[in-house]
Amino acid sequence: ANYLSKFSKAPVICKLVGRKVLDGVGQPTLEVELYCTVKNCEKRICSIVIASHSQIPENAFPETIEADEKERNDSVCTAVEWVNESLNTMLRDLEPTDQCQADRMLGEYFANKVEEKKEREKQEQEGKEEEATVTLTLPSCPPAPTSKQKRGKPEKMSGEEKRIPPAEPAEPALCGSLAIGGTSLVIAKAGATVSHVPLYLHIALLKRGQESPKEMALPLPMVTLLNCEKNSPAKLKLVKEVMLIPPVGLSLKQGIERILDIQKEMTRVLESTGKMPYPQAESKRGKSHNSGKKPPPLPLKRISHLGCLTTGYDNLEQLLLLMQTACSNIGLVLGTDMYVAINCAAHELMDYDRGKYEIITGMFKSPDEMVAMYVEMLDDFPFIIALIDPLRKEDRVQWSTICSTLGSKCYLIAEDAATQISKLKTDQNINVAKCSGVVLKYINQTKVSDLIELTGILDGQSCITILGSPDGESSDESLVDLAVGLGARFLKLGGLSRGERVAKYNRLLAIEEELAANGTLR
Repeated sequence: ANYLSKFSKAPVICKLVGRKVLDGVGQPTLEVELYCTVKNCEKRICSIVIASHSQIPENAFPETIEADEKERNDSVCTAVEWVNESLNTMLRDLEPTDQCQADRMLGEYFANKVEEKKEREKQEQEGKEEEATVTLTLPSCPPAPTSKQKRGKPEKMSGEEKRIPPAEPAEPALCGSLAIGGTSLVIAKAGATVSHVPLYLHIALLKRGQESPKEMALPLPMVTLLNCEKNSPAKLKLVKEVMLIPPVGLSLKQGIERILDIQKEMTRVLESTGKMPYPQAESKRGKSHNSGKKPPPLPLKRISHLGCLTTGYDNLEQLLLLMQTACSNIGLVLGTDMYVAINCAAHELMDYDRGKYEIITGMFKSPDEMVAMYVEMLDDFPFIIALIDPLRKEDRVQWSTICSTLGSKCYLIAEDAATQISKLKTDQNINVAKCSGVVLKYINQTKVSDLIELTGILDGQSCITILGSPDGESSDESLVDLAVGLGARFLKLGGLSRGERVAKYNRLLAIEEELAANGTLR
């Protein structure tokens, strides 16, 4: 029976099922399930849950957050409709191993949807112009100043403001775009399943033109130790995430165990110094409402959505010295036994009225002063080997300066500061500046073929690839397989708490064991 089954028709897609589910932070997202016709029978092959992603900053207004949530919900509902109707019909009878053809069809479908949206907007605009023309022809009193005229004077900018390039608008996500990324990924997973190979190997074969790699290297994990909220009462704004990177001499298992030891000791040190967040609210000035009373019992450990401890500091030196103390308490040395990466998220720091970054409450620095500050920081703390988004992407001159000055000392990585994925494929230019690497996220209309193409572009520009998990993670582990198959240098998954993030670290450990057993682990 096994011999004769080799001559049967290859499995083909017979049905796609999309449904609305919740991600790790309780936000709606998309699940896609794929069925194939295998030996004349319908069979469920696999499913994926695509992570949701929001570009709304932490300190956004409540009405902005509410509008974003409504938009996300509408997008998921539209994506479910696309999968169950159009994409289900369009991809029927396609072999799941034909990833290129599937992604080509998905790309054309998405391009048509974009054109439909543009056409609708054009018609709406023409309708508004016609209404405006009719209104102008009616007799009326002398016209009052329009909103444009009212805004005319304030639009004049001072010389200080002119020096700061305005923020580039975020790439608009088409309502329903999750359907494209979700369908592409579930087809890749199905292709691996029917080929009887792991997903990471299937991705590697797609990238190498079906040439099987003799050895495979695992990406180094960037494990988030602390999440320093920028809207907390603490003064330090410069640091959003503090991450630990194990040295390459350790196995992944050893590295994770070492990071867990540091995390436990860091928790103990934070509790002893009173830096752990307390459950009761604090006033805007940071003073507790129960001042004068005895402190409460052992505080609750507050875990952020990134799967790590949430805390705040008054300055960077205080934070890094505390980390050094925690490591030395358990016999480890930062810079030898463990390394540090900092996510600055500089785009959230810019005060456009002043044209400067607010790095500490009340302390502002120009883009040039930021570069000088980073140089001094790395001189004082050489165990920092990576800075993520140290500047906005619009500060291209300073990006060039910081890369030429510090490029040999640490990785300068663009996450939000990178060119948008859709433009990167077209322009093949990460940024005008030369950064060390780019964080890629599998979101919205990104397809598996896009990531394969992008990592090839980055490899050609001698830039490293970091695959990062979005804010709204799910328990789906496919991102880890993508990172291993694409040959990413780092994997940014968040902390070692919360099931949706720990599941990915467990998957990475399982892949390490599998490659070691096969003798293909480099």
